[in-house]
Amino acid sequence: MAYWFCLKHHAVEPEEGCPNKDRLGPYDTEAEAARALERAAERTEAWDEDPVWNDDVEDK
Repeated sequence: MAYWFCLKHHAVEPEEGCPNKDRLGPYDTEAEAARALERAAERTEAWDEDPVWNDDVEDK
């Protein structure tokens, strides 16, 4: 079974839930889905700090 995190309702949902445009996932467990926003923030921070992906570096 797969789980999603609904961005509209801020809740974990089974496959039968809101439209995919309003969800993050799928995740293997409810616990992973519950951490969806936290995990997305962690990934964004990692990308922001990655020099390969960081295009905000000022030219000297």
